[in-house]
Amino acid sequence: MKETILSLILFVSSFAFSQQTNLSNQRCLPIKNRTVVVYTSADHTSLRLTKTDDLNFSEQHQFFESKAYVFVNPKKTFQTIMGIGGAITDASAEVFAKLGKEKQNELLEAYYSKEKGIGYSIIRTTINSSDFSSDSYCYVKEGDKTLKTFNIGHDEKYKIPFIKRAIETAGGKELVYVSPWSPPAFMKDNNNMINGGKLLPAFYQTWADYVKKFIDGYQREGIQIWGLTVQNEPMATQRWESCIYTAEEERDFLKYYLGPTLAKAGYGSKKIIIWDHNRDMISQRVTTILEDPQASKYVWGIGFHWYESWNSGEQLFGNIKMVNEMYPDKKLIFTEGCVEKFNKEQLQFWGNGEQYGRSMINDFNNGVTGWTDWNILLDEKGGPNHANNYCFAPIHGDTNTGELIYTPSYFFIGHFSKFIEKNAKRISSISNRIQLLTTSFINPDGKIITVVMNQSDRHISYNLCVGTKNTEVSILPHAIQTLLY
Repeated sequence: MKETILSLILFVSSFAFSQQTNLSNQRCLPIKNRTVVVYTSADHTSLRLTKTDDLNFSEQHQFFESKAYVFVNPKKTFQTIMGIGGAITDASAEVFAKLGKEKQNELLEAYYSKEKGIGYSIIRTTINSSDFSSDSYCYVKEGDKTLKTFNIGHDEKYKIPFIKRAIETAGGKELVYVSPWSPPAFMKDNNNMINGGKLLPAFYQTWADYVKKFIDGYQREGIQIWGLTVQNEPMATQRWESCIYTAEEERDFLKYYLGPTLAKAGYGSKKIIIWDHNRDMISQRVTTILEDPQASKYVWGIGFHWYESWNSGEQLFGNIKMVNEMYPDKKLIFTEGCVEKFNKEQLQFWGNGEQYGRSMINDFNNGVTGWTDWNILLDEKGGPNHANNYCFAPIHGDTNTGELIYTPSYFFIGHFSKFIEKNAKRISSISNRIQLLTTSFINPDGKIITVVMNQSDRHISYNLCVGTKNTEVSILPHAIQTLLY
């Protein structure tokens, strides 16, 4: 008994010496049933995923409308969580290669270690180039309709080694999925990988074979591909790599070409994700594809982004809820989001992090099973990007000084990814104050994670209530908290 008490004292005391990020000492160890451990990140403070409280539950049988509450009901469970992560793009891999060995290791641990970092468990990467590449490229020579010259050698320089190290750091448990931005130029009606254009019907089978060859190549490198999206942003004509599909065209390409080709190759277990675009038009696309039984049988889930809804000032979280209710047998996964229009002066702008917190809470509450950020690493200019479409990332690497810059977005994502385990279940979590956003999960080991975000300018005291168990929690203005109990 004395040894147990001493161990608990040493465990609690160790947090007093943690650094500003408090990442290296944070282990999700078993917690007494009546104890609540609170981690906080807050604007205008040094708190960044910092352990700020050890609280105890007491019995509570009377409640008051004048008080703020977060009510959690572990008996009401919803979707199973597959993980949280980000994209390893060409840009991320190129910046990573420019870092010193010590900083490379720091970045890998910051993202992929549960103990020292925030425990990412999903990786997205690209088939062919995207805007976040130094140039446009594909894996065959121009005009090679037979794909005899197919070769992923381009990716072997930066991207594949980075992905392998990430998987190794995560203990080999990462889920890797891939997305195309554009087929090779000769397969398209505009003869260009950029500026939209459509995949020519004559090349539907060739392009399906191309995707299959990409999976072959990566898996020969030891990178198991868990899934893929049919097309990144199929309604967007961009000044970078892009390709347009109507809902009917995406349905038919999947139904007659991509799905059968992967199945014939022994890849029928790969998870195929449709749409992979914004929340605003998701219903029309999904309905068109999933109402066709022959197309639907190939679909694991529905991917979506946040750009159009954020840019228009409308978040449209309700669209995700409606799709979830219409097709409960399909999974929902957030496949991409970032803060656009990079400005070096706003690297520490707290609102960027709050955008992540707001989206993640609402997306999970509306049925999302997995959440994937965009670039995990960019340089001090928000690139490299061959289309001058510079953006923010959770971590930036300054290629002049060799230092890593952690932005608020990194810590907001960490309030989820560090604590929510694979196969956790979302559980009921409701706040009686509009200022407090909340979502909750129960891990396979029975540990509960409640995330609370204070959107207001006021310091708020609220009561965390689980049945008749209650504890009072204090949250600073514009703060996010993770509570473990």
